[in-house]
Amino acid sequence: MIDPRLAPYAITLLRVSLGVMFIAHAWLKVAVFTVPGFAGFLAQAGFPPALALPVIVAEAVGGIALVLGLYARAVSVALLPVLAGALLVHAGNGWVFNAPNGGWEYPAFLIVGALVQALAGDGALALRTTPVPAARPVLAAAA
Repeated sequence: MIDPRLAPYAITLLRVSLGVMFIAHAWLKVAVFTVPGFAGFLAQAGFPPALALPVIVAEAVGGIALVLGLYARAVSVALLPVLAGALLVHAGNGWVFNAPNGGWEYPAFLIVGALVQALAGDGALALRTTPVPAARPVLAAAA
């Protein structure tokens, strides 16, 4: 049973956690790996190096939007390609993320977290909620 009083705050906790994670990863790419270093990594992994800056910007802007609660459902969906790319980069390294070059369980978990965020909603304290079209009741649609 979902507690309707606390569920919005649980969703907020997920939203803020995802946002902080995206911001941290963007900062890591800039401050530690550097943009050219990340571009080189992408090239080594078989991705176009020109994706380096767009990925960093997507992570930073998307992370800030999630923390603030700006269209969090839509942002979570928009960041799925970045997470899928991370999953592909780490797929050959095995399951556990402490494997050499990192495994794929962490990106897979983040994909699930982003999907849960998109499905569950923006949460409490969101500055701008994602507009969602009204769904028709299943029984009425079948009639």
